[in-house]
Amino acid sequence: MKPSLVAGIAHHFRYRVPDDKTVPHVYPESPLFRDMPEVFATAYMVGALEWACMEAMQPHLDPGEQSVGTGVWVTHTAATPPGLMVTVDVTVLKVEGRKVTFSVKLHDDVEAIGEGTHERVVLDGERFRKKAREKAAAAVPR
Repeated sequence: MKPSLVAGIAHHFRYRVPDDKTVPHVYPESPLFRDMPEVFATAYMVGALEWACMEAMQPHLDPGEQSVGTGVWVTHTAATPPGLMVTVDVTVLKVEGRKVTFSVKLHDDVEAIGEGTHERVVLDGERFRKKAREKAAAAVPR
């Protein structure tokens, strides 16, 4: 991780909500999800804010490094129909070793839709993938 990753770095991310990022598409095998309104799903909103934070961090990572999300504390306060643009504003609040904490604010074309904080940890991408493969190989089939 480069020393340029510091508190105060801000990034703006925009995402137009497609039909397939609505609540019924989160777990289509679940009738509970399928019966929900077709609005931007909280699960995809979290993915969008993670995407924004990853983009903010990318210029400050060394080759082979990447980050993983380790904490999400957000509200989702308004529904966003497909077709609307969501803007995610993220700002680095603090950097503690490999842990980076962001402030996140989201709004669509009409109103604020959520806010909170997100935490990511910088790691060696290949080492992480290797550990995941080892865990999968050690898992007992159910």
